[in-house]
Amino acid sequence: MTKSNPIEKIEILRHSTSHVLAAAVLEMFPEAKFAIGPAIENGFYYDFDLPRTLIPEDLEIIEEKMKNIIKANHAFERAEISIEEARSDFEKLGQYYKVELINDLAKAGNEKVSVYKSGPFVDLCSGPHLDSTGEIPNDSFKLTKISGAYWRGDEKNKQLQRIYGVAFANKSDLKDYLHMLEEAEKRDHRKIGKELDLFSFHDVAPGMPFFHPKGSIIYNELKNFWLDSQKEFNYDMVLCPSMLDVSMWKKSGHWDHYKDDMYFVQNEKGEKQFALRPMDCPGAILIYNNSLKSYRDLPLRYAEPGLITRKEKSGQLGGLLRVQQFTQDDAHIFIREDQVESEIKKVVQLVDKIYKPFGLEYKAFLSTRPNDFMGEASVWEKAEKDLKKILEELYGENYGLKEKDGAFYGPKIDFQLKDAIGRTWQCATIQLDFQMPLKFDCKYIDNDGKEKVPVLIHRTIMGSFERFMGILIEHYAGAFPTWLSPVQTIIVPISEEKFGAYALSVKNKLSALGVRVEVDASAESLGKRIRNAEKQKIPYILVVGEKEMEAGTVTIRERNNPEQVALKIEEFVEKITSEIREKK
Repeated sequence: MTKSNPIEKIEILRHSTSHVLAAAVLEMFPEAKFAIGPAIENGFYYDFDLPRTLIPEDLEIIEEKMKNIIKANHAFERAEISIEEARSDFEKLGQYYKVELINDLAKAGNEKVSVYKSGPFVDLCSGPHLDSTGEIPNDSFKLTKISGAYWRGDEKNKQLQRIYGVAFANKSDLKDYLHMLEEAEKRDHRKIGKELDLFSFHDVAPGMPFFHPKGSIIYNELKNFWLDSQKEFNYDMVLCPSMLDVSMWKKSGHWDHYKDDMYFVQNEKGEKQFALRPMDCPGAILIYNNSLKSYRDLPLRYAEPGLITRKEKSGQLGGLLRVQQFTQDDAHIFIREDQVESEIKKVVQLVDKIYKPFGLEYKAFLSTRPNDFMGEASVWEKAEKDLKKILEELYGENYGLKEKDGAFYGPKIDFQLKDAIGRTWQCATIQLDFQMPLKFDCKYIDNDGKEKVPVLIHRTIMGSFERFMGILIEHYAGAFPTWLSPVQTIIVPISEEKFGAYALSVKNKLSALGVRVEVDASAESLGKRIRNAEKQKIPYILVVGEKEMEAGTVTIRERNNPEQVALKIEEFVEKITSEIREKK
């Protein structure tokens, strides 16, 4: 195997394991037709056209066959052959998906292709692979699920069967990952959202969440925190229409890159076509261009909780984490070129401020010029150089690189969050854009009296309130910090008849200070009411009876703490209001 860094090595291991999977499936189904089988994050998959539908029990059988192939230690033998020879060989094997791929390579001007042979299995593949199947640890991979996948991702094509697997360098890493998957299943925000009555989805609005009263509280707390956090950085709030004439999207470049993911509306005479916005940028630019700006006006920081609508295939939707309509915590900052460094550092400070209360670790990444970039390469190189300099000053060498993952109009700094069980999530992004201000003829008058083109920073921090809420539900497993909890405390009188009035007086004191508080004076037993409150993951349960009423106290049961503590009402008020205020 060629020398490579640790990341490349694990990707090569996973890609090699996908070939072993295909070989095992061929052994089980000699008439199987093969599509593609790449390495992906944490593992691999392979798509098959099979004579019957797979069932979960098949995975164990295929796994056992994979282990036998690994024990056989077949060499991965690479050969480079002509397009004609490859086409002929795969036609003889009846592998028509491979033939289609070969024909595409021929159209692209390739004269030769590479194939890999391991035992009796031959695959069209650019590689690289391990030296042999025996280099794959037999106890460090597992097949995880079966799903449907259209050939080439097109719903017009045949639906194939996709087998997913995970693979790691050793048994310990696999064990840790499988444990994380178990924990992730327990924390699934869709399950917790239903249990805590936070949100729901309905067929009449696919991929568009309906937030229930308790879910709306969390949503609004996040939004208000976002609004408040920007005040010290002098952002101005703007609100733009969610639908613009398609000419705006053609001018911005979104038409060329996103039109297949956009929803369109035509006026009743069919004279005009509008699009629901997949991004917020043009609206902020129109506001900027509404009056001539001076160099003294810059930076101009426009923040907008913008309603975004994007077309998603039903199979891609995933609760709050992948929706068709969401509110992006967006901002567009118009600056002079000499303000790039100072302004991006301020945005990073804001990122730090917003992420801090959630206890989420995060890492910055530089995302560079994609293949379908807009503008001049020299401008991109300068922008990337500017961002690299800032990252090195802020983080030294502790930042990552995502090659060709920038936006089509500019490079960016992306932030990946790590949650309580070690999963990473892409959230904040800071995009440096020299292109769109040119396309929209944005100007300002510089101190020499000449017109100049501003630089535009696009920025989100949570990403969207919906998705960030989904991440937090899983991060906290539904046990939100007090400031975010829909119900922050619940009062449980031992007897409603005897102590209901006292419970109500405590509630009124807390409510007057903005604490979200309820009283459970139902006919259920005391133990049942306490268990109900625990299931709802309420931070504080206050039990009140004769002793508490006489002493002016409450007995506190703190979430996840079996010990009970008696406090004066005033002491508890100070405790909980301080916790909420400081977002502990």
